[in-house]
Amino acid sequence: MVAGEWYRYRFGPELAELTTSTQRTCRQITALYDDDREAAHALFADLLGSVGEGVDFRPPLYLDYGSRLHVGANTFINADFLTLGGGEITIGANVLVGPSARLYTPSHALDVAERRAGYERVSPIVIEDDVWLGGNVVVCPGVTIGAGSVIGAGSVVTRDVPAGVIATGNPARVVREIGPGDRTVHTETVHAERPETA
Repeated sequence: MVAGEWYRYRFGPELAELTTSTQRTCRQITALYDDDREAAHALFADLLGSVGEGVDFRPPLYLDYGSRLHVGANTFINADFLTLGGGEITIGANVLVGPSARLYTPSHALDVAERRAGYERVSPIVIEDDVWLGGNVVVCPGVTIGAGSVIGAGSVVTRDVPAGVIATGNPARVVREIGPGDRTVHTETVHAERPETA
């Protein structure tokens, strides 16, 4: 599985045991979150392959293999996040992941006999720095999304997306580049004068 070769997921207990253990930890994180957010974050960090500083999330989350997920610094993952399969998933720094995002790494065999036999393989997903995934985005196996790009809500990303663009639809297609005209908030800090109190 780790090598990206074809394997038979359902015909051995080892992988099922790993996913069951990971999913149990996900449920523990959700249960802890309201009362002890610090403990929930610590459990989340222990579960993943790597976690950068300042990562934040909202439960529930559903992972198959926590050790195969890497999340960069200051990334935010909204509720109902799901990663499926044992492919490596790398999420960069300062990424915004909208609610109900789905990241799928496995592919099943196209040949019916091989599919019945349970063959599948996984391909990595890479989401580079400063990407924004809208709500209900699906990212398919083997996809890389370039730095700074925005994926519109409900999109299904079936192939690589270059850096610095907006992509939407099913399948997702590049709509346009992101440029200086997209800046809507001034970066300078504006301080309003306080009125004198009587």
